Amino acid sequence: MTRECAVLLPGVCAALADPRQPGLDDTCLEKLLDWFRSLTWFDPTVELVQDNPCLTELITSVLALPDPSPSILSFTLQLAGILASSESRFQHLQQEKLLGRLFGQEGPRGGAAWEDAAVRSAWVKGVHSMVQHQPALLFLCSSGGMDVIFALQGDPSLFVASAASQLLVHMLTFSLESETSKALSTKVCSWPACAQMIVKHIEESLQSSSASHIEQSLKLLSSLFGSCFGSCYAAWTEVLWLDIAKQIESILLEETVQAQPVLANLLLNVARSPVFCGTEGSFWALVTSALEHLTPVQAGPLAVGLLKLCKCPQDVRIQALTVLLQPMDCILRAASQPLECAGLLDESVSDPVTVESLLSSKTSCAGLLCQTLAHLEKLLSLKHLRVDLPCVSLLHSLMTILQFCNGFLSPTSPLGSTISRNLINCFRVQKSALDVLAALSEKKDCDTLIGSVFDVLLAYLQSPNTSPTVLKKTFQATSKWLVHLQELSCSNRQWQQTEKILEDVFVVLQKRLCSPCWEVRDSSLEFLTAVVKCLRDQKEFRQCLLSSEVLRLTENLLEDPESYVRASAVTAVGHLAFITCFAPESPVIGNQYNKENTVAKLQEILSTDSEGFPRRAVINIFTKWLREGCTGQLEDREQFVSRVIQTVEHDFDWEVRLGGLELVEVFCSQSICQLSQCPYAPASSAGTSSTPQKELLQAFCRAKLFGFLFRSLCDCDKPVGQRACDVLIGLRGHFYPMSTLENPQEIEDSPAGRGIAWLQRTLRQGSLAQNFPTDGGDGVDFQDPESMMLALGAVDLLELHDELNKSSDHVEESPQSLLQDILATVGTIEDNEVDCY
Repeated sequence: MTRECAVLLPGVCAALADPRQPGLDDTCLEKLLDWFRSLTWFDPTVELVQDNPCLTELITSVLALPDPSPSILSFTLQLAGILASSESRFQHLQQEKLLGRLFGQEGPRGGAAWEDAAVRSAWVKGVHSMVQHQPALLFLCSSGGMDVIFALQGDPSLFVASAASQLLVHMLTFSLESETSKALSTKVCSWPACAQMIVKHIEESLQSSSASHIEQSLKLLSSLFGSCFGSCYAAWTEVLWLDIAKQIESILLEETVQAQPVLANLLLNVARSPVFCGTEGSFWALVTSALEHLTPVQAGPLAVGLLKLCKCPQDVRIQALTVLLQPMDCILRAASQPLECAGLLDESVSDPVTVESLLSSKTSCAGLLCQTLAHLEKLLSLKHLRVDLPCVSLLHSLMTILQFCNGFLSPTSPLGSTISRNLINCFRVQKSALDVLAALSEKKDCDTLIGSVFDVLLAYLQSPNTSPTVLKKTFQATSKWLVHLQELSCSNRQWQQTEKILEDVFVVLQKRLCSPCWEVRDSSLEFLTAVVKCLRDQKEFRQCLLSSEVLRLTENLLEDPESYVRASAVTAVGHLAFITCFAPESPVIGNQYNKENTVAKLQEILSTDSEGFPRRAVINIFTKWLREGCTGQLEDREQFVSRVIQTVEHDFDWEVRLGGLELVEVFCSQSICQLSQCPYAPASSAGTSSTPQKELLQAFCRAKLFGFLFRSLCDCDKPVGQRACDVLIGLRGHFYPMSTLENPQEIEDSPAGRGIAWLQRTLRQGSLAQNFPTDGGDGVDFQDPESMMLALGAVDLLELHDELNKSSDHVEESPQSLLQDILATVGTIEDNEVDCY
């Protein structure tokens, strides 16, 4: 603790303990606790409380109050726990007889204040902070604290209940840390005293007739096995599991208990423990039993978790997959039409009637399918899945679900008719199914069904009943399948099928680009951009695109009334330019699509659009063009970059200005590579610049880069200044590679040097943007190569970099400032407006 803080602390403690003072803001108190946590973390000695007796005086004063406010009592409980986190300070507070009055039987847990959830929560947090050594554990066990924690597991406040459960996990784990390393028998084991109390409580609760007590213990066990306990204490994990396995099994078979979801989570956490990595044993038999007895909704998370485990036995893995596929199998069979496959499964894990009843119910049908589809999407995203998914049958089932949802399939079976009625226009299921459909596009097994897939997708794209959110998902799935279709066509030369599908897609896209709904227009443009990114080099795609009205409609949307749509149109036009303007042999499709017109239109948007989104899109597209070499030779690039940054420099949107700096960075990098003798060759020395170095400086000055960069250093938005500084430091590293920087004192006498000295002073003041003489006087000629060479070598860019990277509140964000704010605030009658960091 600094001397300044030590001087302020007594006044703060006195104010906190004074009942006449108004209560402090909770955030302010929490920041004060954060400070004490950092102090005690770095210094475990007793000096903190001995040298600052005001801390114990604060605790004593609050305990003496007949009716302390809940916020101050909560603060005191947490403060005492933090201070007692080291054994020496714990003993000191014990000698002062304070801990018993806070955390013992005579503490607040027996009074009216205990009714406040904040006080109970603070008591738990204080205990958690304190339990970092054995004396604290012994204190709790002897003072009745364990019973309080057990009771708080069922607290009506979820925050308190969760904190109590976390505290028990910590106490059990910590109590085992003190045990000496020894071989533990799975039959004979001596738990430490505190751990024994917790384990006994768990066992008794599991045997209780109270459903809430059983659920609390299952949650505690789940948290315990989900923490480091299961992996770091393998022997104890096995002992604990053997103690409770029979009770867990009986709870699983007791269908009236409403704890099955917690039970599934517990089994999954236990399965992750290295203790059960073998393929034999009663544990996996219990997991198999759980997959059979839990409902499909309850078993789903367990099944997908097991499939992600490396060490899960293969028979259990297959059973878990079967659980996930059962609803999809039921859908396929309910369609009751001649199918290429009868279903996904030869046999079920649980009774198929259970799944059928859930799908037959309007309330449960969508929930079960959405959960199942979400799990399947997770599995499809895994690179290494240790079980084979029946992708073709799964795809059949997905298409059936999507056809049920839009009413395009009328099943004849009673079950199918019921499911179809439940799913009609169900947006949730449609979106989930389309996500899985998109994921299946990467599976080679599904090639034979690609025509049927596009029939379903086109039906959704064409239907007026497709909601905008579902349409967006349909477009995303369509783009994935179009990429796969193109790959397939290249390998088997089936161009006719590809051409027909592309024509149908572009016909629908033209219609959707004219939709009165802006979300639909926006999704259509995003889809167009996505497919152009992937397929712009494919001849068939380009031909279909250029023969449609898509180009004209997209350009029209540059003037859309909705700014989001204008931004998406800018991005789409920018990517279409790779086909219409920048391709080696760009087709002649109309004078309006030439490079100059396209650049002019986007430049106009950058200059005049009233919203930030389209302008950001323009600068991003310009940067992409520059990065991909679409803006011509160096002279053309200079003019292009110069025009852009002169527009961007005055933009009100800091993200647009930041985009301008990224454009400059790309231009500098490309120019250096082009003009240097070797792409990565630095200058030989600062004093003997080579011709390429002079050309570089001249090119940068002609493009007016340096004025933009130096002005940006003083931008009111810090990210812009930081990026500009990074770019200038990079340039200096090229022109002064051996740290042979200029000496400002040596150059100050020259005319250019005086300007550089002014520049350095002005940058330190941060006022360049507001006070910038453009000519004469102390100004700097940012288009003079010699001056800019001196500026790069003389201006202390590293000092500026450090200043720009400091937090804006690096002065205020200090314990001293916090204590000063508290002292300035207490005693006022106005609402608390403390400037608490």
